[in-house]
Amino acid sequence: MKAMGQIVAQPAPGMMPAAELLARGRRVIQAEADALDQLAIGLDARFADAVNLLLHTRSRAIVTGMGKSGHVGRKIAATLAATGTPAFFVHPAEAAHGDLGMMTRDDLLMVLSNSGNTPDLCPILAHAQRLGCPVIGLGSHADSIVMRAATVALVLPAAREACPANIAPTTSSTLMLAMGDALAIATMAARGVTHAQLRQLHPGGSIGLGLVSVSDIMHRGEALPLVPFGMPMRDVLLEMTEKSLGIAGVVDRTGRLVGAITDGDLRRHVHGLLTACAEDVMTRAPRTVRADARAGEALALMNEAKVSALFVVEDGQANLPVGVLHLHDLGRLGLN
Repeated sequence: MKAMGQIVAQPAPGMMPAAELLARGRRVIQAEADALDQLAIGLDARFADAVNLLLHTRSRAIVTGMGKSGHVGRKIAATLAATGTPAFFVHPAEAAHGDLGMMTRDDLLMVLSNSGNTPDLCPILAHAQRLGCPVIGLGSHADSIVMRAATVALVLPAAREACPANIAPTTSSTLMLAMGDALAIATMAARGVTHAQLRQLHPGGSIGLGLVSVSDIMHRGEALPLVPFGMPMRDVLLEMTEKSLGIAGVVDRTGRLVGAITDGDLRRHVHGLLTACAEDVMTRAPRTVRADARAGEALALMNEAKVSALFVVEDGQANLPVGVLHLHDLGRLGLN
């Protein structure tokens, strides 16, 4: 006999074989991937209309949603703000208790709801209508409260949830997230947001560091290890030692970069090195990076070419070197 109110421990579930776990995981991912394909194929003029609403909003985009749609809405608001469209999230329940005052007639309201009939959304929808704010609706049911009230209704594909019971928001929340990303990036492109503007919005973290311009961190002027085509390797070694960057750029009579000498080149030509000249040892047509490139791009180039330094050239200047960037420079920024 168990005492009144006593909690009886449930037996631990049996362990599922790894192969079956992997199969289930793959089915979920594939189901969501298939739904994303449907979403991409089904984009129509309403998507462009929604982007134009975002572009012409005089103030901010206010995103709202309940439950899992609300969690996705927070991320969409953050992505909009991070890509040049002022935005924030308002919880619909809090809105009904005074936060409606956060919305002005110059704002745009984006409402996320898979069913489109969540009662908690009615107060914020009604307030938007009173103010005359445009509304972007995002959900799976065209004939719903949210979609009927929307200025632009973005209807998601009728895809089954990845949950076996077709209950837990999985596929639908993934589709909402993808649509939000698409709206944010398309709006950013239409605004012509530049790398410099993105850097202002991301001053911290690895994103901000990756947006630093190569020209801001490169070695320049007297620090450049440049040697003429026919310089004896004895002198090249002195130049490389003095500049301490593990590389020397070889230039022709016009100052164009025609080759580079690295520590690896020195090892490959160790026999007879001191009787050779720069032309004999250099690697021709070395990889370069533009001065206006981002630090993240330079790091990707170094990793791809498996080099630790790149000469920097001005765009369209026929390989005239203006700087050199070393992997250690990126490491000091926190990029690796």
